[in-house]
Amino acid sequence: MSTVYDCQHADSRAAGLSAARGALKSGRLVVMPTDTLYGLAADAFDGSAVTDLLRAKGRGRDMPVPVLVGSWNTIDGLVGSVRPRTRDLIRAFWPGALSLVVQQAPSLAWDLGDAHGTVMLRMPLHPVALELLREVGPLAVSSANISGQPPATTVTEARDQLGGSAAVYLDGGPAEHAVASTIVDLTSEQPKILRAGAISTDAIAEVLGVTADSLVQGSVAQ
Repeated sequence: MSTVYDCQHADSRAAGLSAARGALKSGRLVVMPTDTLYGLAADAFDGSAVTDLLRAKGRGRDMPVPVLVGSWNTIDGLVGSVRPRTRDLIRAFWPGALSLVVQQAPSLAWDLGDAHGTVMLRMPLHPVALELLREVGPLAVSSANISGQPPATTVTEARDQLGGSAAVYLDGGPAEHAVASTIVDLTSEQPKILRAGAISTDAIAEVLGVTADSLVQGSVAQ
C-alpha cells in the first residue's frame, strides 16, 4: 500500500522524506517532484529496484534510466573523466533542466539498463528532490508514468498511472515548468542535443562556444 505525503507543509514533508528514505533503502520505489515533471525513483545502486522501476513503467532495458544527483561534486564519483565543457554546462545550468549524457566511471557497480558505458545525469532545481538526493545519494529516476502515456505533472496523475508500484508519493504541488529537460550528449568530440527541452539550444551553444546548428546536426528527436 502506498502513502501520499504533502511536502508543501513542514510536518508532512519531514514525514514524507523519512518514509521515502526508508523505502528507497529497502529497495522500493518512490514518486518525487522535480522542477520539470514528477519522477519515479529507485536507489541507483540497487539493480533489483531499477528492474522494478522499468517494469512499473512497462519499459525495456533498451531505454536505460537516468540518474539524478544532489550536488555538482557528486558527478566526480560517477564519471571517468569530467571534461571542461561538462563543467561549463554544470556551472551554467545545474541545478536545472539540463541532462548530460557522459561516459560513466568503469568501476561503478550499478545496472541502469543497456547504457553501453554511459549515464545520463541531472541535478534538479527542486527543494524536495534536492533534500532527498542529499540524504540518500544518486537516484535512478524516470518520468512517473506508464511508457507511452502522458508524463505526470501532479502527484495525482502519477498515482493514477503507477498505483501501488510506488511505496511513497511525495506531493510537491504541480510541476512548475511541466517541460522535460534538454538532453545533451557529451560522449563524443562533438556535443549533440538528443532532446530539445526546457533549456534552449541557443543558451547551450553560447556556453559551449559553438553554433546552435552544430548541436542539432544528426540528432534524433526523442
